[in-house]
Amino acid sequence: MTARPLIAVIGRRAPSVDILRFSATVAAEAMCEAVYAAGGEPAVFHGPARRTVVGLGERLSAFGGVLLPGGADLSPESYGQERAPETEEPSAFQDAFDLAVASCVVELGLPTLAVCRGMQVLNVALGGSLVQHLSESSVGHRNGHHEVAPVPGTRLHEVVGAHRFTVSSYHHQAVDRLGEGLVVTAVSDDGCIEALEHHHANVIAVQWHPEDLHATSRHDAALFDDLVARAREREEAAA
Repeated sequence: MTARPLIAVIGRRAPSVDILRFSATVAAEAMCEAVYAAGGEPAVFHGPARRTVVGLGERLSAFGGVLLPGGADLSPESYGQERAPETEEPSAFQDAFDLAVASCVVELGLPTLAVCRGMQVLNVALGGSLVQHLSESSVGHRNGHHEVAPVPGTRLHEVVGAHRFTVSSYHHQAVDRLGEGLVVTAVSDDGCIEALEHHHANVIAVQWHPEDLHATSRHDAALFDDLVARAREREEAAA
């Protein structure tokens, strides 16, 4: 039996959870389920407090692939803006940790899928900026389902195998100025950037939440299949 490639699911720091006395490093069950269903072995990747960057590249390199998930708003200070009223209170620890992870996966060429906040973090880590709060439009970005249109000829288009498909969306911020080396690979009907790829890094980033529909949508499941396939290829090459 072929071993499952090990996928680092970057943890979210929670001040408290019901079953523990202290703070916790957690990951969304749907995200881990999607990785497992695709044939990967999800492992929650912990960021030690005050030592988030030390040895990070070496630690991440032990994994076949990386999943940079969604979460709370990224601090506007990280892209040179003042905080808007609609922007959530940032987590300095999580921001520093996620930005360092994004820089590492690009530098090291690690197979990566970045989701929602993960895509925004990737963009900011590479010098880009965000729209802090989207204006209302005909597209339900905040909490709903809408269609996206992958750009023909991109890696994303090849992976999902569709010109348009429906996604599950939950965000109020979005990519604005593109980070260095990034290209837009999907948009929604109101022009919002829905996916990014990098010119040479092994990264696909999407603004929607593919873990929500992975069990029923072949397009979303394909993103996790692709991550696991890239991770397996990396692990086999290193063996």
